[in-house]
Amino acid sequence: MRKSYRIKKEAEFQNVFTTGASMANRNFVVCHLTVPAQKHFRVGISVGKKVGHTAVLRNQIKRYIRQSLLELKPYLKQDVDFLVIARKPSKDLDFFETKKNLIHVFKLAGLLDKDFEMTKS
Repeated sequence: MRKSYRIKKEAEFQNVFTTGASMANRNFVVCHLTVPAQKHFRVGISVGKKVGHTAVLRNQIKRYIRQSLLELKPYLKQDVDFLVIARKPSKDLDFFETKKNLIHVFKLAGLLDKDFEMTKS
């Protein structure tokens, strides 16, 4: 993903985390905040050491999340900043299970378009 699609600054991260709404399932928490003047969504990804003690495992989870977001990009709302926070059970997921879980939590949060169907994934 391009840098313009990322939330990198701590202040922006904290703004979404504290003022935004959140939704969760077993594997991921998604905090989201609507920003009306924005052209496209921005995302921050957090995978803590509690999820996996090795950097290799944490980076693998982040790669799975980024690739899932890339594939879901046309179906995600564009005027939103959101954070994806991985929970401990996410370390046991493969790419397809990660994507399925992210679709689930995005639907719960109302971040996917109404016309999105699971068969498109």
